[in-house]
Amino acid sequence: MVDTVREIERKYEVEGGAQLPDLAGVDRVATVAEAGVENLDARYYDTPDQRLAADAITLRRRTGGRDAGWHLKLPVAPGVRDEVRAPLSDEPPPELTALVRSRVLEGELVPLVRLRTRRTVRVLHDAAGAPLAELAVDEVHAQRAGKPAKGTAGAAGVRWREIEVELIGDGDSGLLDEVGRALVAAGARPASSESKLARALAETGLARERPARPGGGGGTSRPRGSGKRGGEAMAAKSKTKTGKNSTKTGKNRTTAGKSKTTAGKKKEPTAGDVVLRYVREQVRVIIELDPAVRRDLPDSVHRMRVATRRLRSAFRSYTKVLDRSATRPVGLELQWLAAELGVDRDREVLTARLQQALAEVPRTLRLGPVDARLRIWSERRRTGARREVLSVLDGPRYMTLLKTLHALLEAPPLRPAADRPASQVAAGAVLKDYRRLARRVEAALAAPAGQARDEALHGARKAAKRTRYAAEAARPALGGSAKKFARRIKRLQQLLGDHQDGVVARGALRELATQAQQAGEGGFTFGLLYGREEARAADRERELPRRWKKASRRKHRAALRP
Repeated sequence: MVDTVREIERKYEVEGGAQLPDLAGVDRVATVAEAGVENLDARYYDTPDQRLAADAITLRRRTGGRDAGWHLKLPVAPGVRDEVRAPLSDEPPPELTALVRSRVLEGELVPLVRLRTRRTVRVLHDAAGAPLAELAVDEVHAQRAGKPAKGTAGAAGVRWREIEVELIGDGDSGLLDEVGRALVAAGARPASSESKLARALAETGLARERPARPGGGGGTSRPRGSGKRGGEAMAAKSKTKTGKNSTKTGKNRTTAGKSKTTAGKKKEPTAGDVVLRYVREQVRVIIELDPAVRRDLPDSVHRMRVATRRLRSAFRSYTKVLDRSATRPVGLELQWLAAELGVDRDREVLTARLQQALAEVPRTLRLGPVDARLRIWSERRRTGARREVLSVLDGPRYMTLLKTLHALLEAPPLRPAADRPASQVAAGAVLKDYRRLARRVEAALAAPAGQARDEALHGARKAAKRTRYAAEAARPALGGSAKKFARRIKRLQQLLGDHQDGVVARGALRELATQAQQAGEGGFTFGLLYGREEARAADRERELPRRWKKASRRKHRAALRP
């Protein structure tokens, strides 16, 4: 059984003989109470090439203190980490190793560093005696876990002294800022390393130069995790550049071409630069969100599914840059993953829609236990969907897909157009997808009402999504014109998406009404909701010509052309 603690803290370096200032009176601190001394012994685990450390993730086995056990720390934001804890065992527990699987892949987790710490703890209280924060003065002795060569820094180990100040409960981080100012005024320095492990690796000579990873800059030299410190809930924009070495094989090349430059003036990036940047970013998001999906964090399944769709869409839109014969099999696997993730997400969206619709029905028209019927219907599907998602993430097919994505980024199958200016290639790709969208919309508008139109509108929705993603990928090359174009297409996509959600909702309402009828509850209320969904769909169909007219103005497309 594991539990999770949100850790919000600040770290400071201090000299051996430095004294703590009196913190009573700082912010809301009224008293400082001694809380004893702890002797901690921790071994930090990682792959030999330090894939976890590359993303600022730590996995340790620690004895001593109040929370002995296994601790996995996942970055959330600067100074904020989620610590997932498991009981002591001899080997890393599977509940924790599953959360790093997308980074580690099939690499072996081994102990790299041993940290022994003498911790002196003080608790900062407010005037009412409530604890605000814990201040720990740590005397650390770090050694390599194996047998280091004589004469190296890891042989005798390294020692240092540091201070950690951590909020207790749901405290205000402003308190940490005030305490930090008092400590700095007394001679402390903000820590230069993001964690004890990072400092230990550096000072024992174990730290490796971090090669670029799927979310980071440069080429990917080995399977690693995501970029930007690996925060699983983060979706920060990546500032990636593509690799520079090139090996020609027929028409394809294995790395992106260089951005063309002249003396003193940088020209626009190549198409390969821009497309690979977007591809790397989506791979990064998939890797980072894997542990969030496993932990069932809000919106994580949806965001991971979106990343798989964006990645697959990029393969299909930018066929002049990436060889379709190489990306098509990967795209099919991404389609499979998106479908598996979509089971729970679709249920979630559908349930929210039905609950909202039911809340708008007057009580006098809610006949029978309709709320309970909807809740039971949704929960039965949720339990099965959750199990299936975890089974997919633990399965060999998903692992193969992750390794395939790493391999593709190590040797991207670039075509000759990858060396052309990005604006020329990107504009062509976006406009090609737009023309496909236009054909789908016109077909939907001409289709007869009923199932044929519903299917045609669903096809137009998928085409709108692909066009929007192509424009989003082109933003580094086309700038504001691509951003505005994507925004207009998104509005169209949302209208079409609401129509499709209504089609799915009507099917669910028909099922619920049948179940209620069979249970002797009556299906009147579900029938009422079905009628409202039909009317809503008709409204969307009437609105489509006006929305399409706005999105399809020629000037919007002309703005994309370089």
